[in-house]
Amino acid sequence: MTPRCPTGSRTGCPACPASSPTLSCGSPDERRSREWRRWCDERACERISVTAPSRSADRAQRGGAMSKPAVGMVGLGNMGGRMARRLVDAGVPVVGFDAQRARVEAAGAKPVGDPAEVARAAQVILMSLPDSHVVEPVVRGPDGLLAGAAAGATIVDLSTAAPSSTVALHAEAEKAGVRYLDAGISGGAAAAEKGTLTIMAGGDAAVLDEIRWVFEPLAAHVHHMGASGAGHTAKLLNNFLNAVSLAASAEVMVAGRRAGLDLAQLLEVINSSSGVNFATLNRFPHIVQGDYLEGGLTGRLMTKDVALYVDLIGKLGVPSLNAAGPLASFGLAESLGYGDQISNRVVDAIGDVAGGTRVHDTKEG
Repeated sequence: MTPRCPTGSRTGCPACPASSPTLSCGSPDERRSREWRRWCDERACERISVTAPSRSADRAQRGGAMSKPAVGMVGLGNMGGRMARRLVDAGVPVVGFDAQRARVEAAGAKPVGDPAEVARAAQVILMSLPDSHVVEPVVRGPDGLLAGAAAGATIVDLSTAAPSSTVALHAEAEKAGVRYLDAGISGGAAAAEKGTLTIMAGGDAAVLDEIRWVFEPLAAHVHHMGASGAGHTAKLLNNFLNAVSLAASAEVMVAGRRAGLDLAQLLEVINSSSGVNFATLNRFPHIVQGDYLEGGLTGRLMTKDVALYVDLIGKLGVPSLNAAGPLASFGLAESLGYGDQISNRVVDAIGDVAGGTRVHDTKEG
């Protein structure tokens, strides 16, 4: 028999794992009842999965009978689309918005009309957007996330954004009763597809722990870096090193080709020597075979990331002595028409101004 609250109350039952001002189930006395708690757990207050809050999500993560609650996603491009697909394949319903509706459908997500609708349908909302100039109106706008998010919802910004903007958005969200995490991601499109990303998070550690179930299909490593903005700061520092190593390695590969060296052998030497880096280990063994690993970060976005880094360290009072190289390299690539292609194409831009050199055999690649 269904237990009934002696007062007939339908409000204010924090014992219920899906409590809300309109969908909860008991008085303070009755909520102490073990039978009542068990009934609440079984019914979860009849909340449907697309509106169930994070405590229900935690129970679903631990293998309960409930269906998993929906996660929102705004921005389903190269990275966001792959992450959405990972969630869908893991049995997590995804409600999504992208300027190109077809991207949402391609990822297996349910498309809606604007970010506010995403926030109304999910308690955890992820953003994967180009930069703060795009993030800010998505969060603040009249049809933005804060316009639709309920108190207690969590917004997670996976974008590469300016930490100063992130801190300001965090403060605005907090005033609205919404939790806000910045969560820089690294690993590129390949890691997004495999679910092996590294996440660098800033914000409340307890909130991060509460939503770790969302990251399980997406990431192999999740690091809490500190207060709001710390995740995006770590991301910019990492991306700068990525830009430096890619641009420098591209230049070296072109030089090696011009010198008549066997580039596969040169890479073997570098990768067992002090010049080894992510680009020589993971990018150029493919590039010298004609595979540019298309689908990852574009040259234009790489330039943007380096510019964000320069702005950040200027505010920190650190001289920028090493940014000129990658800015010149990726700026060249953009000026030669490679800006919207994968950033690995910087090697072709350098090759263009080195007599049209290509580091792979053009007959094969």
